[in-house]
Amino acid sequence: MVLAAGLGTRMRPLTDDRPKALVEVGGRALIDHVLDRLVAAGVTRAVVNVHWFADRLQDHLAGRRDVEIVISDERAELLETGGGLKKARALVGDDPVWVANIDSVWIDRGDALEDLVRLWDPERMDVALLLARRDGSIGWPGRGDGFVDEDGRFRFRGDAPEAPLAYMGVHITRPQVVDDGPEGPFSLSPIWRRLADQGRLFATVMDGGWMHVGDPEAVRDADARLAG
Repeated sequence: MVLAAGLGTRMRPLTDDRPKALVEVGGRALIDHVLDRLVAAGVTRAVVNVHWFADRLQDHLAGRRDVEIVISDERAELLETGGGLKKARALVGDDPVWVANIDSVWIDRGDALEDLVRLWDPERMDVALLLARRDGSIGWPGRGDGFVDEDGRFRFRGDAPEAPLAYMGVHITRPQVVDDGPEGPFSLSPIWRRLADQGRLFATVMDGGWMHVGDPEAVRDADARLAG
């Protein structure tokens, strides 16, 4: 599932006439960067949620011939990450799925998505996150999300002033994790915190350079890095 329904408020004025998913970096729309990665990892069918400039995004996605696109329509109400996945449950099914944001672009020195597949073990985990090192990242203003223990379990920063790793917008999950979520909008974050406490949240760290493309300055910086 590709989460593409956001308003892109921080990206204005670039999102005054288009969804954030269609802002271009390195001459390619953000959503195409993500879909290209997923297709290379073997994805043949992608559920994409839409809201802001939904028609324009659907028209763009209709041009893809390498992956089947299924639309989860959030025109009536923007549902956030957890609510969006819950609304799309009938479309994604019950097997483990990729879930990806559209504002993440990266240059890896290996194969980050394959590393996440190798980590994934549904007997031990409900969610597996792809993380990036904050050092050398573009566009990430935060203090880091947390740490990874030696066995791959993820723990949140908690009271620590900062952490070296940030969630870079891609994970594998059992979609059932949202089944008990409320109706309407809700975030995945509280679910992840509960799963971390239960030892069911794992992560791997991407070897490469991550670009969190969340505002016009990050677009310029990412363009420069991709060009270099």
